[in-house]
Amino acid sequence: MNRDEFISKRQREWKRFQILLDRAEQERVKKLTGQEIAELSGLYRGLCYDLSLVQSRDWGTSMSRFLNGLVARGHNVLYRSQPGSLDAVIQFFVAEFPRMLRANYQYFLVALFFSVVPGTICGILVAYDTSLAGRILPGQVQAQMELSYSESIAGRNAGSEGMMAGFYVRNNVGIAFKCFALGAFAGIGTITVLTFNSIFLGTVTGYLIGRGHQSNFFEFVVGHGSFELTAIVISGTAGLMLGNAIVHPGQKKRWDALRERGLDSVKIALGAGVMLIIAALIEGFWSPSGAIGGISDEAWRSIKMYVGGLLWVFVGLYLALGGRTKVTPVSHNNAEVAA
Repeated sequence: MNRDEFISKRQREWKRFQILLDRAEQERVKKLTGQEIAELSGLYRGLCYDLSLVQSRDWGTSMSRFLNGLVARGHNVLYRSQPGSLDAVIQFFVAEFPRMLRANYQYFLVALFFSVVPGTICGILVAYDTSLAGRILPGQVQAQMELSYSESIAGRNAGSEGMMAGFYVRNNVGIAFKCFALGAFAGIGTITVLTFNSIFLGTVTGYLIGRGHQSNFFEFVVGHGSFELTAIVISGTAGLMLGNAIVHPGQKKRWDALRERGLDSVKIALGAGVMLIIAALIEGFWSPSGAIGGISDEAWRSIKMYVGGLLWVFVGLYLALGGRTKVTPVSHNNAEVAA
């Protein structure tokens, strides 16, 4: 197919995209019907492909500039709401954040692998032979674990919940920031942080199971673990996206690729940060809480385990289904777009 045939075949779709784009820019996307939003998204995907084709075949800067302008406008409409508005913030966390994460699921799966597999292996080995924990955990840390979980954790932080929540925020966000920022080193830094964090957590878990303290331990971690552990994996996802933009910039300069894909990775990291704050609040106030209202300790432990299970289900459903009723944005990794 030559240049003229290409223009003749695609020109009608470009004009339709312009019409919908003009309306979306003037009236905002939410004023369009569901069918129009789906059509706009589909045309945007086609336009991204058209642009990459024109650039690869060198069919002239004028056509490339024209398509690039449409793609840039389409990106702004599909990815960005009115800045600073409460509606935009709500829309981001309710729909855009889980959608973007699903669009980049490959990175999520890689981050999940390095967050789960090393820790699982270490946990199993240490649970069978707790002496192996000494290769990872200093004796002082093991003693602290014994002291913390040999008895019920109920009310352990009584009177200091706010202080502990603040500590957890700083600690968790610090780990997540390393996962994200070190992705700039071709993703190797992210993988390293995820692996070491997984090994540490797996060793702690295996050690406490091997010492017979699993009931107290899981009573404490099950509540906040859904948000905290998932958020760390998501932070790793953002870091790997950042690293991929540097290693595989496509047809663009690395800085341009980093600027484009970096926007998505920053948004995903932001969502993970909010999840970590939620986890810290749960960890500071709910996880160490003791029985109330005459409820027995065993019944309270069952309640906390049940609530923790529900939180895991909630997080899973949120990430899997959030935003599916809206238009699904296009991942920059599936369609290269020049800024």
